Amino acid sequence: MRILRSGVLLAVLAAICAAGWLAYFALHPVDVPPNARMFNIEHGRSLRSVCDQLAQQGLISDRWSFLAFARVMGAAGEIKAGNYEVGPQITPHRLLEKLVRGEFAQAEIRFIEGWTFAQLRGVLDAHPSLKHDSAGLSEAEILQRLDIDSKSPEGLFFPDTYIFAVASSDLALLKQAYSRMQSKLQTLWVERAPGLPFNTSYQALIFASIVEKETGRNDERELVAAVFVNRLKRGMRLQTDPTIIYGLGPAFDGNLHRRDLSRDSAYNTYTRYGLPPTPIAMPGEASIKAALHPAQSPVLYFVARGDGSHQFSSNLVEHNRAVNKFQLHR
Repeated sequence: MRILRSGVLLAVLAAICAAGWLAYFALHPVDVPPNARMFNIEHGRSLRSVCDQLAQQGLISDRWSFLAFARVMGAAGEIKAGNYEVGPQITPHRLLEKLVRGEFAQAEIRFIEGWTFAQLRGVLDAHPSLKHDSAGLSEAEILQRLDIDSKSPEGLFFPDTYIFAVASSDLALLKQAYSRMQSKLQTLWVERAPGLPFNTSYQALIFASIVEKETGRNDERELVAAVFVNRLKRGMRLQTDPTIIYGLGPAFDGNLHRRDLSRDSAYNTYTRYGLPPTPIAMPGEASIKAALHPAQSPVLYFVARGDGSHQFSSNLVEHNRAVNKFQLHR
């Protein structure tokens, strides 16, 4: 009986010591080598394999203690594959918590109002934290991969700052930006002012992209929208330079020439009536709102003052005076 009691007591003491050691191990910070602070857990790895990896990279001090701790915490089979980032010190307890919760390393990217799809794609391709699944794909192939029924990707993605898990697919990010644009556009379309000269939300998006490229001033967007709404209603040509520049593409040398204005194309709003066939850039929310709620004003023309603002006119006589004053300095 005495031997049995001694055995039980030793077992209890061993359990207490083991628990104490695991508690100490779990809460004692590890100094993480700089080259190990970003790491990846691959799909299909066993808990023991993960422990081996963490020990080899210097993220834990003892693989067997981490294995025991993870099993005690019920983490076997719960570790999420993905890319992770840790600071210069981390406790095994916090490390296990990150792995079980899937607190992946994150990065961000910003899509700017007024960017073309080519500019957006260039930034995506250059981002080091993305998986470049769109590399080598044509625009049509990208739209097909994203299940987007459109003839062009231009203007379909909402300009914003996006936070994503490191090594996410660039296609997944594009899908998120597309969904956000659709959500914003449809909400604003339902709330649009009556009597607008376009019949679909896509036409409104095209219109908004022109507003976006014509001015970056919040106090002018609704007036710029009013100019083009009034022209459309009167059957006038839009005669907006940004559409021509977009149509020229790489041929644009930084200056519009008289020959550019007379060279007909689907995007030449000097030679053609109505809207161009697609957006010419990514419009921001402010430009979409302005397109759907233009100022109630008779303005038909505007000219740059040279300080970033514009002079608006309701007839050609006033406009010519403004051109003489601000452009020709007469």
